[in-house]
Amino acid sequence: MKRPRHCPAVLIAAPASGQGKTTVTAALARLHRNRGRKVRVFKCGPDFLDPMILERASGAPVYQLDLWMIGAEESRRLLWEAAGEADLILIEGVMGLFDGTPSSADLARHFGVPVLAVIDGTAMAQTFGALALGLARYQADLPFAGVLANRVGSLRHAQLLEGSLTEGLRWYGGLSRERGIELPSRHLGLVQASELNDLDARLDAAAEALGASCDAALPPSVSFAEPELQTSAASLAGVRIGVARDEAFAFLYGANLDLLRNLGAQLEFFSPLHDRELPAVDSLYLPGGYPELHHHALAANTPMCAAIRAHHAQGKPLLAECGGMLYLLDALTDVAGERAALLGLLPGEATMQKRLAALALQAVELPEGTLRGHTYHHSLTTTALEPIARGLSPNGGRGNEAVYRLGRLTASYVHFYFPSNPAAVAALLRP
Repeated sequence: MKRPRHCPAVLIAAPASGQGKTTVTAALARLHRNRGRKVRVFKCGPDFLDPMILERASGAPVYQLDLWMIGAEESRRLLWEAAGEADLILIEGVMGLFDGTPSSADLARHFGVPVLAVIDGTAMAQTFGALALGLARYQADLPFAGVLANRVGSLRHAQLLEGSLTEGLRWYGGLSRERGIELPSRHLGLVQASELNDLDARLDAAAEALGASCDAALPPSVSFAEPELQTSAASLAGVRIGVARDEAFAFLYGANLDLLRNLGAQLEFFSPLHDRELPAVDSLYLPGGYPELHHHALAANTPMCAAIRAHHAQGKPLLAECGGMLYLLDALTDVAGERAALLGLLPGEATMQKRLAALALQAVELPEGTLRGHTYHHSLTTTALEPIARGLSPNGGRGNEAVYRLGRLTASYVHFYFPSNPAAVAALLRP
């Protein structure tokens, strides 16, 4: 007999990107954690940087939820498991509340999780109430918890914003725009958590500021149904997989690593920046990150470059995603025009752009099977190679990313979500 689990939960959304969802979600997580509650946080849609911040804020792993890339049943499993251990579940939305297909609103409605709308109150007074009402009533069947103001200028400003709310919309408080609370960002999003020496101080300050403006009461309890048990016959038993992880390569889904371990793989983490040799491995996984910020140092680590070239020459599997693919090219040029010669395993070069080059969900039909994921990058790559496949986005538009293959090397801009097809992942990485 299936048994639902119950847990207070809320989805933090906004009218648009840049309203401060991550700062508010992190502040809420740290506030409740500091009050002795076990908090689990999820991120709606594809993202690597926000979860790093949210993990530090909550003290627990952060996973993605999405009705397309992750799937409804896998998202249900993650929520049901979290509800068994947590006092509070927070879900950070993606983009604007109703943006994309599926949207954050679609996820909230599917699981019955009420929405807490975060609205940037900068240079706004009574219009705040109109915007809040529109978010709450735009879709009649959307569960809605209330509104929280971000970047509030003063107590009087907060009172104006709260007073503008109509039709019984609940005020969840306001977070001030004090320096030291906002989280810094760069071209791909927030700065990585490991690079912020004062991150815990920022999180505690944000939590304290938010706690001073609200009662920190728990949101309504949500019932999460027990998921269907899913099993896979795929196996990576005994396979040793080297996973690049350092300042240059850190865009890793926790669910990807969990899947590899659950399939029996032994993971060996290494640093292309700092290590001089590869661990003893059968396969390599080079995820995305910021190689453009470290391309000279990567090029200067010639022993590691030689080790990865030797791995490929021996016909061993190598999967490279986005920044990992850039590392394989002949050269990479940053936005300042600084060029560095890299591994030369893929013919071609990449050049960083100041503008976003591609952003889209992706489904790629590989010989091993169809994998889902996403693409998000600021570089453009030129190569004479013909792709073995191209991605297809459920939302249309540009971003049909090429997938390249040379022997057992597979490379693409696509960040794959491994649980979308465990058998395909096992086939890619099995010797």
